Amino acid sequence: MRQFDLTPLYRSTVGFDRLFSLLDNQTGVNQTPSYPPYNIERVTDDEYRITMAVAGFKEDELTVEVKENTLTVTGAKAETDDNNENMLYRGIAARAFERRFQLADHVFVTGAALDHGLLHVSLKREVPEAKKPRIVQIEGGTKAIDASAS
Repeated sequence: MRQFDLTPLYRSTVGFDRLFSLLDNQTGVNQTPSYPPYNIERVTDDEYRITMAVAGFKEDELTVEVKENTLTVTGAKAETDDNNENMLYRGIAARAFERRFQLADHVFVTGAALDHGLLHVSLKREVPEAKKPRIVQIEGGTKAIDASAS
């Protein structure tokens, strides 16, 4: 059960809808499902990798989609009835899934690869030059005074 109500924040702020939606989703009753398991690692200062365990899925059964700042990985197993009569026990999960990740601003997906049952999604942060910090040169005081006197 939720401990607090975010409705007043929606009414009194402008431009923070995405942030409050994230908080609202994380504090809800339905917690994020644990299937399939995944890791998030920092490769370099501006590169990240999400690794998901998707054993039993082929490339054509997985979808990696980026829309706005949301990365969605979906898996849908193709139905085959030819192995069902000989299957005595099915312990490898082959159920459909959908896993969503919220990406920060300026984070882009650069690629995805399936290797030995692990799906690797590569991400990179590319901050535009206009948003990067810059150094302003300090000039002598006489130039600034002469320019303002003119």
